[in-house]
Amino acid sequence: MLDTATLPFTIEPNANPVAASEREALLANPGFGRVFTDHMAMIRWNTEQGWHDARICPRAPLQMDPASSVLHYAQEIFEGLKAYRTDDGGATLFRPDANARRFAESARRMAMAELPEALFLESIRALVRADRAWLPSIDGGSLYLRPFMIASEVFLGVKPSAEYLYMVIASPAGAYFKGGAPSITVWVSDDFTRAAPGGTGAAKCGGNYASGLLAQAEAIREECDQVVFLDAVERRYVEELGGMNTFFVMDDGSLQTPPLGGTILPGITRDSILTLARDAGMTVREAPYAIDQWEADAASGRLRESFACGTAAVVTPIGRVRGTSRDFRIGNGGPGEVTTRLRAQLVAIQRGQAPDPHGWVEYLA
Repeated sequence: MLDTATLPFTIEPNANPVAASEREALLANPGFGRVFTDHMAMIRWNTEQGWHDARICPRAPLQMDPASSVLHYAQEIFEGLKAYRTDDGGATLFRPDANARRFAESARRMAMAELPEALFLESIRALVRADRAWLPSIDGGSLYLRPFMIASEVFLGVKPSAEYLYMVIASPAGAYFKGGAPSITVWVSDDFTRAAPGGTGAAKCGGNYASGLLAQAEAIREECDQVVFLDAVERRYVEELGGMNTFFVMDDGSLQTPPLGGTILPGITRDSILTLARDAGMTVREAPYAIDQWEADAASGRLRESFACGTAAVVTPIGRVRGTSRDFRIGNGGPGEVTTRLRAQLVAIQRGQAPDPHGWVEYLA
């Protein structure tokens, strides 16, 4: 079997790429998740050959058998990370090694083949090199990268698949939230939970997001931007938003976030924020925080700021919290000082504009 650490990628250029003029028009206002680049990465795995057939090829629809196991048993995982255009016209990746590790951990939890970290990283680098022209130059723009893996064996039966297809697609992105609002309003879900102990909450799999869509739809109906999930056992403690981790800034300058414990996704942006806060000498707590306490602290002024964070949204202030029996504002309802500072520091590192003491940024030649 070929050493997967040195598995070569075959490069198949797109014979009909998007015209440069059309590409530039798309990059002027790409939105989020609607525009895609010319190429994609692809690697296959099966029990006989292991990882093989690594390619950068033209982005195109997949042809799948209707009995492909992902369609019936939901063996699927994904990641999200970004490439950034630097001031000198180069490109950076932010902590791709952390995404590679989390991807392998998600595969392990979902009983899927684990992609070697070296292959994950090379697939990302190769795709960004192929589609470097798609890196937006607009303020706040980035190239969002979506690695994912699906069970591709054709069979009906409850067992781990014997074949997997790993792919990476890329999408130039602007602001995650429509309109680029200075803060968001969130809706507390009373009826639905995201994950339970022993489940797949710590894995980045599609099922976690599918189970939250009904709650997110309720939030949208209530004219909120995101849903907030409480814990599945006591329905008391704040866990995370539909796709982001949560933070709380107290009047003593300390920072608190719900603890990891198998029900919360170990966000890479979350970990980065914790590290930057500790570097700044802030007191940081990873501890449970009850929804009633959130409301009481907001009312008393003990809580000064709240924010959500994730790869897509980066750091986004939470200005208002609503639910069937609650409605409260946090601070002045807009971005707070600590939130603004941490976001600016993180973005500057990601874009190669500030020192990188932790070696998080990879520059692509």
